[in-house]
Amino acid sequence: MRYEGVVYRPPSEASSLIIQATIGCPHNKCTFCAMYKDKAFRIRSVEEIKTDLRLAQAQYGSTVDSVFFADGNTILMRTEQLEDIFCYTQQLFPANKRITLYGSTQFINLKSEGEFERLKKAGLSRIHCGIESGDDITLTRIAKGADAAAVITAGKKVRAAGIELSEYIMIGIGGRERSGEHALASARVLNEINPEFIRLRTFIPMEGTILYDQWSKGKFGLLSPYEALRETELLILNLQATSLLYSDHASNYAYVNGRLPINKQAMIDTIHKLLTMPEDSFRPPEYGGL
Repeated sequence: MRYEGVVYRPPSEASSLIIQATIGCPHNKCTFCAMYKDKAFRIRSVEEIKTDLRLAQAQYGSTVDSVFFADGNTILMRTEQLEDIFCYTQQLFPANKRITLYGSTQFINLKSEGEFERLKKAGLSRIHCGIESGDDITLTRIAKGADAAAVITAGKKVRAAGIELSEYIMIGIGGRERSGEHALASARVLNEINPEFIRLRTFIPMEGTILYDQWSKGKFGLLSPYEALRETELLILNLQATSLLYSDHASNYAYVNGRLPINKQAMIDTIHKLLTMPEDSFRPPEYGGL
């Protein structure tokens, strides 16, 4: 495939065919994010994308059953362009069951509910959206480009169109100062949206980012393993959604997975068990990667 730069995809898209419809991220200002720094954002032409789809068909034939359109915020493409490439995907891969992409709040909100209904009809199955937090102060500090009200509007718009929504929350992104506020506000936003999926990531400072510099200078309080587990517990305790919750990432200290609310107590029990382990048995909070 004709990939440009490093290509990122959610863990749940590990078996998907990845096609770059856009290059880079149009926002690219989040203070915690080290992704897409090697390339300027641009939208590839529909013909370029179709060429890659044909190359994939020549290589994989009829085996493709899931397609992820990278890079960051492919949802920014014009609706008619997305309809075109989605319909073409379905023509080339008749056994395909799923079309997915990344979409941040501010770019989701550029489209109407009617446009999302059109995209659903064309084959869009799921949007992966990193909201990170529901706390307005935290969202401003990390330069996410949206507040909690906008997050709720975007989430409800996608859900109303019948498109699956996978929302990502970053444990520890509020630092020690706003750990409680971050957990409670994030639960409130998720309860309002009730997405199909809630996925947890634990913040790890990445070299070359603004938040890494703040942390290294003592201006950001990185959560210890115990603190991250307690924040996760507070979030889960306050979730009233019926979503599937996954901590499907190596950054997390606790692998708590299941359907809310029926598996909530099992998740809390797992966290309580982990809190009985010596804290130095966990990875250092600054070690790892996203």
